[in-house]
Amino acid sequence: MTGHEPPLEDLVDRVLGLRSAAGGRPALVGLAGEPAAGKSTLAASLVSALTERGCATVLVPMDGFHLANVALAALGRAERKGAIDTFDGAGYAALLSRVRAGAPSTVWAPTYDRSIEESVAGAIAVPPGTEVVVTEGNYLLVDEAPWDAVRGLLDEVWAVRVDPAVRTERLVARHVAFGKPPARAAAWVASVDEPNAALIRATLHRADLEVVLG
Repeated sequence: MTGHEPPLEDLVDRVLGLRSAAGGRPALVGLAGEPAAGKSTLAASLVSALTERGCATVLVPMDGFHLANVALAALGRAERKGAIDTFDGAGYAALLSRVRAGAPSTVWAPTYDRSIEESVAGAIAVPPGTEVVVTEGNYLLVDEAPWDAVRGLLDEVWAVRVDPAVRTERLVARHVAFGKPPARAAAWVASVDEPNAALIRATLHRADLEVVLG
């Protein structure tokens, strides 16, 4: 695994190669990384560029598998939202399995709406004929159940990295933008996001490619 910031066109060509090798089923590409590493931005750029090249591509983020706030409250995990046990990892793997199989009907995936801080079911259509699915999230390379099923369902996983100071600044700004006072946002980053980031960092060596963003 090598680490650099390749041109977007090189990444697009790499994905198109995976599509060609997929034998008619959708090719699945995962972007893994710490919170605020730039996964969502890279994923959106990749999907847009692939679409421009005539490749039927859909983005299915892992964040749609956040447990509902009412479920987190019942489990006593509301103050750790974003931790690995606050997601439906088995549900995420099951959806990827359906997508990889090239389902004859549309597969509907959830999304995560930050404005309400809840997942929204059935928001993303993966129709028959989809050639590439890009998925991004924190825990794609974790090797413990149920997450260990994810890696085998993806044709490649790329580790997305950015300067730690930049990432922390982005995280605090994100929490402030969605309603946390600055002090509360900084405390959340330190007590919740950073332990999650440490877990994620320990998995990134399993990636096929390292993409270091500027």
